Amino acid sequence: MSNETLDTTTNVVPEVATQNENTSQVNKPDYIQDKFWDADRNEPNLEALASSYNALEKKLGSRTDELSKQVREDIEKERLAATPEDYKIELKDLPENVSIDVSDDMPIVQWWKETAKQAGLNQEQFDQGVNMFVQNAIASLPDPVEEMQKLGDSAKERVEAAELWSKKNLSPETYKTISSIASTAEGVEAIEELMKLTQNSPIPTTPTMVDAAPNIDDLKSMMNDPRYWDSSKRDPNYVKRITELYEKAYQNKK
Repeated sequence: MSNETLDTTTNVVPEVATQNENTSQVNKPDYIQDKFWDADRNEPNLEALASSYNALEKKLGSRTDELSKQVREDIEKERLAATPEDYKIELKDLPENVSIDVSDDMPIVQWWKETAKQAGLNQEQFDQGVNMFVQNAIASLPDPVEEMQKLGDSAKERVEAAELWSKKNLSPETYKTISSIASTAEGVEAIEELMKLTQNSPIPTTPTMVDAAPNIDDLKSMMNDPRYWDSSKRDPNYVKRITELYEKAYQNKK
């Protein structure tokens, strides 16, 4: 009886051990490559996984830097290609009877050209900057309608008289300067005071604006001066000057 019991126990023990070994066996998942599986330990090789990940991250980082550098270079080439060798100044859509002088020799224009060049601006962007400058200059100009209203009902005649006097008595350079002053009612009044102070002065001996560019309408206005038509006040030198200016004006028309 005791021998049978012993034999039965001996046969059962190896069978239980085999079942435990089969239960502890782990199969490699399909998503893990063989190089990352430790067959001896029957588990993933974490060290190999970490090493491979770090190497991949370093490689991708290097590639990203190269791509970023290439993109920056392409952008710079495109910017330089759109930058003209020299910017042209073109004033567009100026209001009627408004004159704005914008030239290459102006310091602000030279500064804007250099700034635009460094920033890689194209011609259109450069024009936008010039337009802003022009619009700001126009905003600071006096309103012609408002200034004429200040001069009263005879505003037109007063302005024409001040302009004619300036042409008759001032050099072209001075006339250009005082023209900006005469754009306001106060400027016209200042010229009228000068006209009163010099009404008995002799004819200027230096070339004036009317000498440089005789205008038929201006000359007709000059003939309304008593020194030309009034026999009691006639000035032979004044009459001679008008005659010479008429000849010069008609020569220019030929």
